[in-house]
Amino acid sequence: MNSLPFDFRGASLHALPSGALWWPERALLCVSDLHLGKSDRMARRGGPMLPPYETQETLDRLAADLAATEPREVICLGDSFDDLAASRDMATPLRERLLGLMAGRRWVWILGNHDPGPVDLGGTHLADYALGPLTFRHIAEPGAAGEVSGHYHPKARVPLRGRSLSRRCFLLDEARLILPAYGAYTGGLDCARPELASLMGARAEAILLGPRPVRLPMPRQPG
Repeated sequence: MNSLPFDFRGASLHALPSGALWWPERALLCVSDLHLGKSDRMARRGGPMLPPYETQETLDRLAADLAATEPREVICLGDSFDDLAASRDMATPLRERLLGLMAGRRWVWILGNHDPGPVDLGGTHLADYALGPLTFRHIAEPGAAGEVSGHYHPKARVPLRGRSLSRRCFLLDEARLILPAYGAYTGGLDCARPELASLMGARAEAILLGPRPVRLPMPRQPG
């Protein structure tokens, strides 16, 4: 497992290549913005028809991370489903697959803006979750410290051999940590955009995803 270890507010954490966050001391795995059922939701609303395999791909990725880390606790950091209908209409084999991944673990669903109500899958449903020095919530709040959030789907664009490379990324500063979107069909927001540039401190860093995550200063200029 080619994770990148880093310290945040006294917690020793690992960024996984998939975009998951691993906290070994707590045996805790955190993922954000799975957006399960996105292709179904887009089809329902008359959007473009996407291949209906993203839920399976996302669950495969999650199963691999669970097998690699064997967590006792999993936090899904909001927008786990693309909307409430996506959670209700989840195909039976996929629902059974997800329930199998949940079995034997404490599973915490943080409420997101796409899935503001409970889903009928068990687990614990919370608006936010304080654990040791960290607080887990979906959307970053001004003035928060020790905050782990998602929502923005951050990505970073960096120059590489005369070309521009765009990758999903974690964002990290002294006060907050923002996770990348974990789902297969999730887009991204460039971290140089005002929504993120104004949220992160002057010394913020990005952890770019890839076979081996890479840590670098957060890019501040649009690509």
